[in-house]
Amino acid sequence: MIELRDLTKQFDSFTAVDSLNLTIETGEFFGLLGPNGAGKTTTIGLLSTLLLPTRGEIRIDGKVLNRKTPDLKQQISVITQEYSMRQDMNMDEIMEYQGRLYFMPLKKIRARTEELLEFAGLRDFRKRSVRKLSGGMKRKLMVCRALLTEPKILLLDEPTAGMDALSRRQMWNLLRKLNEQNLTILLTTHYMEEAQSLCGRVALMDRGKLEEVNTPKGLIASLGAYAVDETTAEGVQSRFFQEREEAISYLSGKKGRLSLRDTTLEDVFVERAGRHLS
Repeated sequence: MIELRDLTKQFDSFTAVDSLNLTIETGEFFGLLGPNGAGKTTTIGLLSTLLLPTRGEIRIDGKVLNRKTPDLKQQISVITQEYSMRQDMNMDEIMEYQGRLYFMPLKKIRARTEELLEFAGLRDFRKRSVRKLSGGMKRKLMVCRALLTEPKILLLDEPTAGMDALSRRQMWNLLRKLNEQNLTILLTTHYMEEAQSLCGRVALMDRGKLEEVNTPKGLIASLGAYAVDETTAEGVQSRFFQEREEAISYLSGKKGRLSLRDTTLEDVFVERAGRHLS
């Protein structure tokens, strides 16, 4: 279990994370959503101990996390937005280098490498240097590297940024399999479809504050399960309805270019952003 208690991070006079109180259960797939500058990446930095809180604390299974708790830190792995691997190394070398940083026995490094590359569908490319890998392969290799030490918590900061649609869905399938093994995953993403598909719960953040925590279905239900889109000269305007019959009744009384669809998490995000998130 991850507990954030009054977690705050200030940079001079700027408050990047403001009094966060949040509990993430063991084995949960949790999403942090918000516009640029909301404090998502700073929260990941605090959880990884790359940053230290100005106030408040983080607890892992009841124990306070800080830079002097290596037993807790080893339970956490992080995958950042940036590719952080040497371009001249191949996959086996990347994995061995990571394992040696954690003083893992070479025999265990090689066994885990075999297992993880097979799991991620990368075994046939293991001798290819990083610079010759596709973007999707690099992301998957970063996941394998993060899992080498058998962490209990995986922090993902926009792990599919810049990936094509097929690679993104392959990554989703990989993350689902990991979560099924009771790995706790915390994800930040700008892809609302990704959060809706993967996360059991999501938190909406803005300006460092926690605005709302709910399931994707719960957030969608709060807006309305059905959306009617009307195309006008000003663009597409959406209206939301709790009942399908209400939406159909509204459609029947209107003329012009209208369409009926299910409401998505992206609709919720756009609606909240327009009203109070930014």
